[in-house]
Amino acid sequence: MKFLKWLLIILLGLALLGFAGFQYMKYNTKKASPEETVVLDQGGTHIEVFYNRPSKRGREIFGGLVPFNEVWRTGANEATTFSTNVDLRVGDQVLPAGTYTLWTIPGPQEWTVIWNGKMYPWGVSWGEKASREPEHDVLQVQVPVEALPQEVELFTIGLDGGSPLRLTLRWDRTGIGVPMVPANEHS
Repeated sequence: MKFLKWLLIILLGLALLGFAGFQYMKYNTKKASPEETVVLDQGGTHIEVFYNRPSKRGREIFGGLVPFNEVWRTGANEATTFSTNVDLRVGDQVLPAGTYTLWTIPGPQEWTVIWNGKMYPWGVSWGEKASREPEHDVLQVQVPVEALPQEVELFTIGLDGGSPLRLTLRWDRTGIGVPMVPANEHS
């Protein structure tokens, strides 16, 4: 009976240490890649993007830290989320109103932007691979890469108003823009 009691105490202690270690790790990664929420309200359309902003810090970003032709969590820490209260037309496809995780596959000349219907607690698995499960993809679109005239130190997602709206992603000297319009509008 004493053995069982001590075993239970040790297991509980290990569980608490594991939990505390994870919280410490999460806190420290948040300092290096702060959270950001970007909101666009325009004519009854509400779009919100939550993401974490990693820094360049002298590193080679695309084709280096973020490999070409591999799924990227599009930020740091948690998976980036994209919410819309209206259906959006993206290219010739419609993204239904809802909340999605946002993933990208960067390439030297073109990126694939992916909206996935599953919410993931963290952007990568323990093996450092993107957590995305392709069977939950709702929409994919390819967009050209834009060379930026100035270096962007912190990864930045923007929502530019107008018609069409533009979801923009910028980091280092690379940018992309995804045009979209509410599905009930004509462009």
